This record gives sequence, structure tokens and C-alpha cells, in this order.
Amino acid sequence: MRRRPAAHGTVEVYGAEPPGVSRALPGSPQERQSPTMNVRRSAAALAVVGVLAAAAPATAAGPSPSPKVTVPSGLYGKGDPTYDGVWRQSLTLVAQRTLGYRPATGAVDWLTGQQCANGSFAAFRAAPAKPCDDKVTADTNSTAAAVQALAATGGRGAAVTKAVDWLKSVQNKDGGWSYFPGSPSDANSTSVVIGALAAAGTDPANVRKSGKSPYDALPAWAVPCDRDGGGALAFQPDKKGELVANADATAAGLLGALGKGFVAKAGKAPAKDACVAAGHPTREQVADNAGAYLAAAVAKSGHLRSTLPGAKGQPDFGNTADAVVALAADGRTEPARKAYAWLEKNAGQWAAQSGPAAYAQLILAAHAIGEQPGDFAGTSLVSSLNAQGPAPRMPSAEDGEHKAASEEKDSKTGVWWTVGVFLVAGIGIGFLLSGRKKRQP
Repeated sequence: MRRRPAAHGTVEVYGAEPPGVSRALPGSPQERQSPTMNVRRSAAALAVVGVLAAAAPATAAGPSPSPKVTVPSGLYGKGDPTYDGVWRQSLTLVAQRTLGYRPATGAVDWLTGQQCANGSFAAFRAAPAKPCDDKVTADTNSTAAAVQALAATGGRGAAVTKAVDWLKSVQNKDGGWSYFPGSPSDANSTSVVIGALAAAGTDPANVRKSGKSPYDALPAWAVPCDRDGGGALAFQPDKKGELVANADATAAGLLGALGKGFVAKAGKAPAKDACVAAGHPTREQVADNAGAYLAAAVAKSGHLRSTLPGAKGQPDFGNTADAVVALAADGRTEPARKAYAWLEKNAGQWAAQSGPAAYAQLILAAHAIGEQPGDFAGTSLVSSLNAQGPAPRMPSAEDGEHKAASEEKDSKTGVWWTVGVFLVAGIGIGFLLSGRKKRQP
């Protein structure tokens, strides 16, 4: 569910981008996720923000580029972190906490150390000990992702507060946010910031600029029901001022309209399956209409597709994972499960080549519909993610965190328990038969 700036200020887009939208952004850092998702996103991966969640495109799997900078210890993933370091780290920590793990202190310290004195985060700072200067381009997506991660890990309240204050300071007059401060608001960035505010315990409805909150901004990107792509959200109006459906922005906007961040669980089913026209849609109507669009988009194939100018359309793994979370949050569990089933059959190679943000996106998708990430078509997403960096601490009884932190361990324990039961039973039967023989005349 995201887009991220590539080198020299260009933008690598994960998910279909509306025709006519400029692919150039000021500055250098990443835009929302980098599902190698998402994320993501709804998030890394990436997509602008979506979210939720990596270092390679969220479309088709491809070889990971060699790092151009040294990957610091404490940072997850082996790919070049220049454009997605904070994003992929944030998604990783959120996914680990969702599973019940206590992230490694070094991993949390690395993320906290990326923060600038004013509270903002850039995509990656190779020299975090140096003060942020004009060469460090902070962005709302990295900052919002870091807020969600640090709020989830706990114990970093000061860093969270400073980041939230910075986000409030760069809010646009329409109530929304742009990727880089000073640019027009977009659906993805506005949504990922909503998720950050909610995670920090701040009601997004009360965060206003010129009297408008982010919930006032989202309907402006909603495509009317009677138009092509009705119900979806656009990333931004195109150069002609038209709204063009964008699956990435739709998944992000749905979660934003519901006041959700990277983590969501199945919500209440909407009253109607189709797009419902409204002159001035409420944020709940924006969410339900977006859900109707996404449900229809995955109805046939079970996945979303990404089509870039001059390129052949192909499956978009990152945006599909984000769509699972969004659909589940909107109470559309059937299409969400269908999309997850498709991911389980097809997304393994993509995640392996994309890295931590992709694994995190898939884990968050599993969480949203109650699936077990410890068994993803025979692969453990949990082990695969944790192997990307410093090992987190397993939850203990004292923590009161007995979640599926290690479904694969629970599963193995269950298997060996069953084997043990049969062994004990066999031993007992053996003693019984032996005793009977001894008692026979």
C-alpha cells in the first residue's frame, strides 16, 4: 500500500498510480512503505502510505539490489536501507508486538536513534549521531510508521510525543498530510498519519488545521459511485482534477477512515455490499464504499494487480496483503480470506526476496483474519521475519503475553505432545501386557 521515492527524487510505485500523477517528489527519502509493504500498509510496502510494508517492489518478485550503504546492526533486512530503513524497521516491530514478542532492545534503539531533534523521521539516516540538517529530508510516512512502532513497543513515550507534535505541525489546511511537508495532501499519507495518531492515543478527529481534521480530507479523494472505479479512493486528483481509482490508496484510505493503523482485526460487516452514493459521505461511508471496491477487485482472481505506464499488469503482492487487512477491518471477511489464500499460494517467493517489510505485511494480514502466520503454506512467517535481524524475546507467562508469538513452536509442541501421549500410552500398554503374561499359569 505504498509508494516510495527512489534515487534522485523519482518515485517507485507499488500499486497502480493514477494517470497524470507526477512521479517526481522533492527530496530523497522513501515514501510510505517499502514492501520490499506494503505495506500495509496498509506501510511499508512500498507505497506511499499507506501504510503497511520492504526493499523491492510489491509487484513481482525480483532480485534484491546490493546495499549501497552498510546495513547497521539492529536494523532488519540486508537490502539498501536508504529509502526504506525506518519503514521496514517499524513494520517489523509492529508485527513482532502483534505476535506477542518483545522486540530486541537494539532494534528499538536503532529506530529511536533515527529521530531528528524536532521529532521527525527521514527514511534513513546513515549517521544518526549527527544533527539533522537541510540535507535530511523528513517525511510524514516514515514518522507515522515510527510512531506506530514505538507506541507498540512501549517505553518510548517522549519520542512518540515529539513525533506526533511534528506531524501536527505539518498538517495541511485541508486537514490532510502530504508525503513531504509543503506538498498537496494525499490519501495514503493522510491515512498513515491517522494510524499514528490513533496508536499514540490521540483522536484524529481532534487534530485540526483551519478547522478541518483528516476525516474531512478523506472524502475529497473518494470516487463517486456512479463513476468508473466508484467507491475507490484516488491518491490525489490527477492533473485534470479527476479522481482515478487507486487500489493502494483505497486500502490505505479505508483503514484511515476507520481510524485504524497497521494492525486491525475483523470488524462489523457493512449493511450493504455495493457502493452507496452520498453527496457528502461520512468517513464510515467512505470506508464501506472503499471496501466494496476492494471486494469486487479481488472477487475473481483473489488479488490486486499493478499496472505501470508502459508495463504489463502483474500481481501486486504488497497491495493485496494490505487489502486483506482493510477488507477484514471493514467486516468483509470472505473476500479478505480469499485474498489471503491467494497470498499463501503465491507470495512466498516475493516475501523471501523482498525482506522484513513483506513478511510483516503478511503477518499483519494473517492477524487480521485470525490465520496462523506460523504456517504459511508450510513456511513460518514468524521465523522468517525474526531471522532478518536481532532475535526478539519470546513472551513469558510473567509478561501475560501468551499470543501466537510462535505458532510454529506451539504447533511443534503440540505435535510432540501428541507423540508423547502415544508413547506413554504404548509404554503403559506394554507394562500391562507384560504383567498379564507374568500372572498367567
